[in-house]
Parts: sequence; C-alpha cells; structure tokens
Amino acid sequence: MKIGQYILSLDQGTTSSRAVLFDAMGGIAGMGQREFTQIYPKPGYVEHDAVEILQTQLYAMRQAVAEAGITPAEIAAISITNQRETTVAWDSVTGIPVCNAIVWQCRRTAPTCEWLKAEGLEGYIKETTGLIIDPYFAGTKMKWILDNVPRARELAAQGRLRFGTIDTWLVFCLTEGASFVTDVSNASRTMLFDIHKLCWDPKMLDILGIPLDTLPTVVDSAEVVGYCAESVFGRTIPIAGIAGDQHAALFGQCCFEKGMAKNTYGTGCFVLMNTGEAPVFSDQGLITTIGWKIGDKVTYALEGSAFNAGSAIKWLRDELKLIENPQEADRLAETVPDAGGAVFVPAFTGLGAPYWDMYARGALLGVTRGTDKAHICRAVLESIAYESLDLFNAMEAGSGQKISELRVDGGASRSRFLMQYQSDILHTVVRQPVCLETTALGSAMLAGLAVGVWESLEELSTIWKLKTEYTPQIAPGAEAAAVKRWHKAVERCMNWEND
Repeated sequence: MKIGQYILSLDQGTTSSRAVLFDAMGGIAGMGQREFTQIYPKPGYVEHDAVEILQTQLYAMRQAVAEAGITPAEIAAISITNQRETTVAWDSVTGIPVCNAIVWQCRRTAPTCEWLKAEGLEGYIKETTGLIIDPYFAGTKMKWILDNVPRARELAAQGRLRFGTIDTWLVFCLTEGASFVTDVSNASRTMLFDIHKLCWDPKMLDILGIPLDTLPTVVDSAEVVGYCAESVFGRTIPIAGIAGDQHAALFGQCCFEKGMAKNTYGTGCFVLMNTGEAPVFSDQGLITTIGWKIGDKVTYALEGSAFNAGSAIKWLRDELKLIENPQEADRLAETVPDAGGAVFVPAFTGLGAPYWDMYARGALLGVTRGTDKAHICRAVLESIAYESLDLFNAMEAGSGQKISELRVDGGASRSRFLMQYQSDILHTVVRQPVCLETTALGSAMLAGLAVGVWESLEELSTIWKLKTEYTPQIAPGAEAAAVKRWHKAVERCMNWEND
C-alpha cells in the first residue's frame, strides 16, 4: 500500500458524471458531480449527448481534485467505470460523434431483436456471448446507427467510424485519440464478444454487419491502457483500470470469492454473483458475463438486471411532483402500515430479468379512492424490493447456490425502509458498507492494482467495512400474499406495447 498516493475514479452514470478521489486506505478525499441532459425523442427512445457527457466528466474530475486540495502529481492513476451498453459512434479523425449516444434503456432496436430470434440465434448468442437477445445490449444499437445514420455508413466505408461504450469514448477523448480500447467486462455487454475465447465474434459481426475495424481493442480490467493528456491536469496521468459499473461494484464490494453477491440500487437494480473462473449459464432469465480480468485470470459472474429502480423514485419527484427528495418517499412510506392494496410495476422501459419483456410498460394497480401519496410512495419502494426478490430467487435457482448474505450499494440503498423490507422478503441478511461508492471504489481498486498502490486482493479486502446490517423481522411465509400480488401485477403489464 502506497500511502500518499490517490486514485481518481471516473464514475460515468446514466444521469450524472461523477468523480471520486480515493486515498490508499480506500477513503474518499474529494468528489465532483454534474448531471446531464436526458433526451427522449420518441416513446421508448433514450439518448445522451456524448460531448455533454465528456464535458460534465471533465468538470467532475477537476472538482474532485480541487475539493481534495491535492496536486495532480499525487494522482497515481485514473480509473473509469461507466453506464454499460450505452453506445457512441464517432469520426476517428475529427473525434465528433455522428449522432447522440443510444442509452442502455433505449428500446428502438426491438425489431432487430425480433429478427435475430426469428433467425434462430438465441441459442448461439447465449452460448457464445452469455447474453439473451434484447435491445439492452450494444450490438443492435451499432447496427441501428449504421442503418439509420447516413454519415455513419460513409465513415465506416472510409475506415473512420469508431464504435464504443462510454468507457471507450472517455479513454479516446482523454488520451486525445491515442487509445481506442474497452475492457473485457464492457465488451461482454455488446452481444458481439465471445466470452470463452475473449475476442470479438466473427459470426455476430457478420450477422449484424459491423466492421471489425470500428470496434476497440479489448484489454484487461487492471492494466495501463493509455495516458490522460497533459491538457487536462497539466501532466500526463496513467489510465489504469476500466470496468462496467456493475462489475466494478461487485469488485468494490470485495466479492472476490465464488458465491459472493451484491445488489446495486441505482437507476436500475443489478444483482451479480461471482461464479469463479468458469462461466455459469442459467435457464432462469439471468445472463452470463465477465466480471473482470486481472492478468491471466478471468472471473465470471451471473447477473440479473431490473431496468428501473432508483429511476422510479426520481419519477415520483420529477414527473409526479409527489416528493421533493428521496428521503421524503421514505418518510411517507413509513406513515402507512402497507400500500393499501396498491402495487406498482416500474416497467418504464420494459422488464429485464427474469422476464425479458421489451414490450412491458409501467403500471400502478389496485388503486382505490383511499389511495394517497403515502401509499404510492410505499408501493414504489416495495416494487424495487420485489424486483430484487425475483432476481435473487433466479440467482439461487440458476447457480444452485444459496446466497447467505447480500451486500448492497447504490443511491437507493440509503433508504432504510427499502433495505429493511428487502431483508424481510428475502429472509436474508442485508449488509451495507461504510463506503456506498462501491462502483467508483471498484474501478479505483483495479487501477490501484495495476500501478502498485495495492498489491493483492487480500490487501483490498481489508478496505471493506460494515456500516449497517439488516436482518429479517418477519416470519418466513408472511410475505407470500404480497409477493403473489406483485407477480399478478407484473403479468398485467407484460406485452403491453406489442399489438
């Protein structure tokens, strides 16, 4: 451990760009954050301005360093963790995007997914890439850009088009075009990557018509991949750790052993379980993904994703104007003994695991004349716990392993009501660490390993500290009626948009 050195972790999320400066003890020395515009050009379409993402990320980086009061010379490395699957396309010569980034939540490629299914490719895609066919993943987004943005096709013909997830875009920009890379965890989210051979799959590239030269070089999660240009901080700084946000959170929760699991309550809900050095495939609607690669060792994971969780709380605040802040949702939920029969399904952009219904839409059911905003707030918070229950059950069934504890992080994990309710319906201990910035911490740990700030996983394990533990307060079976009502509500909202 090198005391006096810092890792600047860039945490580029779905709604904001953040930067967290960690010291060698895993403590937070400084933070920066700036939200950016959410673009909804059509129902089911979600976009971001990639240039705005870069600008807000640069702002957050400088804010974090300024808050810490350190000099750039004390930064040992920069790490990147990012919203996954969100896809950027740009001109390699000018560095200018050809269109807005297509966000992971976007449903526009549903017709392409239907075509892939009709071609009988579900089995091949699952066996090769670990994924199911869904608009969630980046590959069909790339095809959509090639098919619908004339400039993209022209640049591809000239060998100038570049595709990347947000990690690739940031590294390209920060290195002023010197590095065009992605790590294995992000590559495994494209539906184009062979998770066994660790390379882009020629068959999938051919099927979707994506030229190989448009895709980045795939690198380890912990290695120096380039240098942040002098123009940013006045000196070059190595970029040494990259991981998709959920993989980084699994690493930041120190889930280094097979069978350890975490749930991140962010914009969506993401349960990941470390499955060790071999991929585990599930028939429970889970996906198989690469957790990280360090040296010659690849760690795989099973993942269950619910697309909307914290976004449902933001919906209460921003669209319905029922609350002024997330804490008010907690307070209101605790004023009523239950949701009064109301059930909310947050399928704003379809349903993820274990349902994988891209045509589902959100629903508030069981409403009576007596339903008030406290009941609605409670129903929304309960829905996040129910989504996680579905993922948790699928994880145990798919892996054949009992999860003895669940480590939690993400913004919505600050809700004491939600965490207690989660423990109650899971009948499992829920453990929240002192540092909830586990996504940023995980990528910082990977970078620190690459540059020698930390020497081993055993050393990193000492950083994790327990803050709050939630234990079940209800008897097993007491939640059965409520869970049954939840599944009834999910059934009502499925296939809503498919005529």
